[in-house]
Parts: sequence; C-alpha cells; structure tokens
Amino acid sequence: MSHRCTGISTLMRRWLAPLGLGLSLGLTPVIHAQEAEDIVIGGSIPMSGVFAFAGVGIHAGIGDYVKMVNEQGGINGRKLVYLPEDTGYKVDVSVAAFKKITSQNKVNLYYGDSTGFSKTINPELDRRGDILMTGASFATEINDPEKFPSQFLVGPDYTEMFGILLKYIAAESPGATVAFVYSDTEFGRDPIETSRKRAEELGLKVGAEIMTPPGSVDVSTEVLKLRRARPDYTIFHGYVLAPIPEFISQGRQMGLKSRYMGTFWTMDNSTVMQMGENADGFMGVMPFRYYYDEEEAPMLAKIREMRSEYQSTAYMQGFLAAMLMTEAAKRTLDDGKELTAENMKASLQSIQNFDTGGIIGIPISVKGNSVPVGRIYKADYASKKMVPASDWIVLE
Repeated sequence: MSHRCTGISTLMRRWLAPLGLGLSLGLTPVIHAQEAEDIVIGGSIPMSGVFAFAGVGIHAGIGDYVKMVNEQGGINGRKLVYLPEDTGYKVDVSVAAFKKITSQNKVNLYYGDSTGFSKTINPELDRRGDILMTGASFATEINDPEKFPSQFLVGPDYTEMFGILLKYIAAESPGATVAFVYSDTEFGRDPIETSRKRAEELGLKVGAEIMTPPGSVDVSTEVLKLRRARPDYTIFHGYVLAPIPEFISQGRQMGLKSRYMGTFWTMDNSTVMQMGENADGFMGVMPFRYYYDEEEAPMLAKIREMRSEYQSTAYMQGFLAAMLMTEAAKRTLDDGKELTAENMKASLQSIQNFDTGGIIGIPISVKGNSVPVGRIYKADYASKKMVPASDWIVLE
C-alpha cells in the first residue's frame, strides 16, 4: 500500500515510540536554519494581545509536534525547525514578522495568525512560490484553491461549520426553526447568506437573523427578537464568549426552550464553562477531539504524556496544522520533487483517508482548501466537560 493511502498510520509505530516529558516551548528569537536540508516552519503567532488565549495554545501545539517528529528522526532524515514571532494579533506586525523570518531563513511552511494576515500576505506567497501556509483562520473566502493556491485551512471553513450544525439539526429535528445570531464583523457575517440557503435546502426554517456588535453587553432588544421567533436551535457565530451567556440567561428567564450552539472559537472547554450553569447543554461543532477524550487516540495519548494538564482546542489546531504541513512536505520529498508551494499543495490535496492518530476521530481527506469534517459536542456542566453528541459528520 502506498504512503498516499496510509498517511501517518505508516509512521505511527516510529513516531509514537516512548518520549520523555515535552518541553514547555517559549518564544525564542529568530535564528538561522544552519542546515540546508532543514524543513523550516515560520510562524506569525499571537502570543500577546486579544487573541493570546489561542496563540499560546497554537504555539505549544506546533512546537510539540516539531519536537516529537525530530526526536524520531525528522522527515526523511531532515530536521524540522520552528521559527515563531509574536504578533499581538496585528496584521502589520504579522507581515513584518513574515518578512523578518523569511529574509533570514529559507522557509518552507508558515502559520499565520488571522484572516486579515492570510489575505494580506497572499500576493507575496503567490510571488514567492516557495511557501505553503495555513493558520488560525477558517474564513470561507480562503477555501478557494484558485485565489489562495498556497494556503489551506486546518478543518472546515465557517460556512462548512454551519453546514455540519445544520446537517445535525435536520437529522435530529426535521423541519426545525433555527436562528442565526452573529457579530457585525467580517468574521461574523462570513457564513450567514450561504447558510440561510443551506438551511432551506435541508427543510429547516430560519426564523431570525440577529446581528450584534462584537462583545456587546446589552442584548435585551435582541433577546426579545429571539423570543418572538422561538427557534428550536440558536447558532451563535463571530464571538468567542460575550454576549452568548447573556443571550442564554435572558432567553431562559423568558421561557425560551431553544438549544444553543456555537462554532470553533467558542467551543474550547474552558470558554464554554465560563458560562456557568448556563453552559449545561450548550452544543457546537468541533473538528478535533478534546484533550481528555476517552476514545482510543494514540496521538492524544502521546500529547497527554507530554503535557499532563488540559490543552486547549487551539493547541489541537496548531498540532494538526504542523502535522498536515509536514505531511505535505514529506509526500513531496517522497516523490523526488522540490519543496515548492505548487508541489506541496498538490501533495496536500492528495491526502485521502489520512489517519491523524485520533486528533480527528475518522480518516480525513483534503477537499479544496479545507477538511470538511466535524463532530457535535455538548456541555456537561456537572463534569465540566464537552461530551460527544453525534458521530463524525463529513460534508460531501
């Protein structure tokens, strides 16, 4: 069987050999990659600023995967080198970090911190033709191989996340009424129009579309709109936490029986549990398993050996980002080709039925610029954990 079919499963025995405790990787100054054969991963990582809650986890996930691979001999004998810079989640700082890292090192792979950065740097990636990039963004716009030929998403895009939620709702409650509550940002508006049409195709009724300022505090007027619509399900998007808890609290006080749902950046265990008792029953789409998931997952087991404390969903995203980037590089080298963006992207898109070691619970395939798979998880506030509420859902 060829490496294209087996993916990481062919390497599992070697990569999952007993490891010592992982280092808690801190940011280090950019250094020159001394060996020509090194495979270099640059990173615009938001270790400070408003997105630091995710950036810290992303950084740790990339660093741990790099350490794990290097301890087992690297990729085809070539060492992985990870060169991160803190960006504070600012596009201009991210661009400056990219220029600094790529001017001092021969960079093959890159992790970007935002949709804004991904869009801004895209012409430079096209011009260079030597870097494959992914990042923290799940923007639908980036899921376009023609416009973004050197980039990909680590999971489903935001429209696909809605598609997974709506597919679950249609199966559980045919003909249900849904409400979309979203922030007045590019992030928030991203999936709404397409998802309205998708809901109708699935036989669901969109009873309300409510837009709020991001992080708004007073949502009493919007909750009244929700009360009039009386949706069976309410999907929040474009927020991390606020104003979701206030919507749920006021809605329950008014007797609303809606079931509340979120998308990726709301779904970390620690974020959901900040809702207090209102978290109980909160559901959402998650492309990855949680750190504490008890189902068989060799990579999760190894992560727990390396880090004994809970690691966020952002950590899982960073870890899988490093895995997919280096898998693309490995396949390119296996084919005897140069590590150009075009070659690595072709290798990435050849990924079919790829075993992530349980980071995602089923074998995955890259479609377009995304991995359109996810699972519905539900908050169990008594145990303070997100637990599976569905099987893995794949969009065709």
